[in-house]
Amino acid sequence: MTDTSIPRADQPTDDEPTAAAPVDAEPEATEAAPSKSEGDLFRQSEIAADYVEGLLDILDYDGDIDELVSGGRPVVEVVGGRLQNLVGQRGATLEALQELARLAVFRQTGSPSRLLLDVGGYRAGRRKELAAVARNAVEKVKEHGEAVRLEPMSAFERKCVHDVVNAIDGVESESEGVEPNRRIVVRPAD
Repeated sequence: MTDTSIPRADQPTDDEPTAAAPVDAEPEATEAAPSKSEGDLFRQSEIAADYVEGLLDILDYDGDIDELVSGGRPVVEVVGGRLQNLVGQRGATLEALQELARLAVFRQTGSPSRLLLDVGGYRAGRRKELAAVARNAVEKVKEHGEAVRLEPMSAFERKCVHDVVNAIDGVESESEGVEPNRRIVVRPAD
């Protein structure tokens, strides 16, 4: 039996770091997956952009859509006014739209996508907020010498925090729990 499913929003994805937080790592396939060319990745962003454009038309929202490849993954950015409803509370709607766009890519290409969708610069702003949360947690760990458990976060949010924590000496982070209550624990490094 062949599994042709793609990762769901409630499953860890490639948004999670693997070396820094082995708890989140999934077993590696014995055969290395072929790397996608930049052209293949750009094609994925074009498919997703067409899908998102169709959604914007249905919703009667105006927005400019950019397709690109960044960091070895396809990216679609939507900018314009009146787009906050596409982000939702703490990015929940954005995450759902990203999964739908990934499904559209999968449907046309037959392979899973690591597509990243951003609306109105939400992800960049959220990265800054999460960096502050991470630095605050690191301060508390260094000051008190005890682990700090952060609130549950999405895979994207956890990756942002892991990246900041892992760049600081003397502390480490790992994720614990099960979606949607998966959270990061920051503790002194051994």
